[in-house]
Amino acid sequence: MTRSVQIYDTTLRDGTQAENFNLSVTDKIRISHKLDNLGIDFIEGGWPGSNPLAVEFFKTMQGETLKHAKLVAFGSTRLFSNPCQEDKNLQALLDAKTPVITIFGKSWDIHVHDALRIELEDNLLIIEESLAYLKPHVETLFYDAEHFFDGFKKNHDYALATLGKAISGGAECLVLCDTNGGMLPHEVQPIIERVQRFVTERSKTVTLGIHAHNDSETAVANSLLALSLGVTQVQGTMNGYGERCGNCNLTSVIPALGLKMGYECESVKNIDRLYDTAMLVDELANLPHNKYQPYVGRSAFAHKGGIHVSAVKRNPLTYEHIEPEKVGNVRRILISDQAGKSNVLHKAKKFGIDLDPNSPIAASIVAELKNLENQGFQYEGAEASFELLMRRAIGAQANFFTLRGFRAINSKRSMDKPPETEATIRVEVGGEEVHTAAMGDGPVNALDKAMRKGLTQFYPALEEIELVDYKVRVLSGQHGTGAKVRVLIESKDKYEQWGTVGVSVNIIEASWQALVDSLTYKLMRDEQRNATKN
Repeated sequence: MTRSVQIYDTTLRDGTQAENFNLSVTDKIRISHKLDNLGIDFIEGGWPGSNPLAVEFFKTMQGETLKHAKLVAFGSTRLFSNPCQEDKNLQALLDAKTPVITIFGKSWDIHVHDALRIELEDNLLIIEESLAYLKPHVETLFYDAEHFFDGFKKNHDYALATLGKAISGGAECLVLCDTNGGMLPHEVQPIIERVQRFVTERSKTVTLGIHAHNDSETAVANSLLALSLGVTQVQGTMNGYGERCGNCNLTSVIPALGLKMGYECESVKNIDRLYDTAMLVDELANLPHNKYQPYVGRSAFAHKGGIHVSAVKRNPLTYEHIEPEKVGNVRRILISDQAGKSNVLHKAKKFGIDLDPNSPIAASIVAELKNLENQGFQYEGAEASFELLMRRAIGAQANFFTLRGFRAINSKRSMDKPPETEATIRVEVGGEEVHTAAMGDGPVNALDKAMRKGLTQFYPALEEIELVDYKVRVLSGQHGTGAKVRVLIESKDKYEQWGTVGVSVNIIEASWQALVDSLTYKLMRDEQRNATKN
């Protein structure tokens, strides 16, 4: 029998409580449509009673159309001092005009006494009355039992009593929350089983959900366990964002449900959109993507060791638990000092280079690669530099220009003004030497400008290059300020994005190496594209 589950996303509310995670109203609308396309069942848009941004979002969303997902407004039970019809929080929930409302209430007696500062019976009253007041005005009504697991462990009779009042108030799904994120899987199972018996005795229609935080690194495990026990709704966020250590990561839950546990939901049908959705959330939040994240990380299906690569080429199941394409990701073969001939041959095929496996050139490329990485070069994030290295090894790399010399001068003429940087270069193109200079924001920027100034008269397409990232890594602290540095540069044009690398004890020299590779790669790729057209 196929089981179904509801996916409830709270990235736009709980996720935005993460440190350094901020979204504009426009960002939230874009993410809402992306989640809808993925097949998320419920999208929690925020707490309309908490801030003007949330109010604006819900107002704007009234003019938007979602194909599958239902928008959810989130809030709390009424204040004990306010009757429901006068409670601003409940009125804000209704004003949001969403088809679904989720409210949370206190399950842990310590929170009733110390946070709300009311009696235990008073808390039971506001849970039931708040839900009953909202019920006639909304299509679907959920109840989040905040701190339920901790509350159950301290006073299980009272924790269960709060659920009883939520059932009486009209909640359709009771969501058990591990708000502090401290639960371990072996603790979760007996509590859920006890709750299931309690709920079954009182209702045949009320379902259960799970809302787990990740402070013990078990949010996904706890959620999957809960679902295996019969819980039918899982709440979480894209990429696991959330307060403190984050929430249950839906990008791990969804593929586990669909590809491993046999569950059905709309998100499983569209699971090949998972990677793109995860990346969009990071992009709009302006946060770096966690490359080591399961399923949707760039390293999730990356292979580095030569033995691994050789095996994966024969049968990917040897070192991959699923096919990366199923979640929209791709397999990557990394080039590193652990690489063997299999890695090099794989890259050669990817780059369109005809390399005989038995050729001494293949062995020499491996040897050169290991020698360069021993010096500090790293090609995992600089495949463009490695492709140039391979093409030079087989004698297939055109010499577009030759460096004859460069100079970069920094000067600070006034303490209340920024430094001035000037770079001068001499390059030779087709036997003609060009001598140019340019000012820039620092020596690397100045060198980049001077190079393009000199080369664009021969190669106008170099104007299309945009430098999108620049990283410097000190390779060894043994020599203090005389240590080697590695510079990684990420560049792009209208066609693609590529990475290049340089290493030196001089940061300007290392930057120069990476810049030269970047420009050379651009010229090579344009030459290849033109050849294909012709």
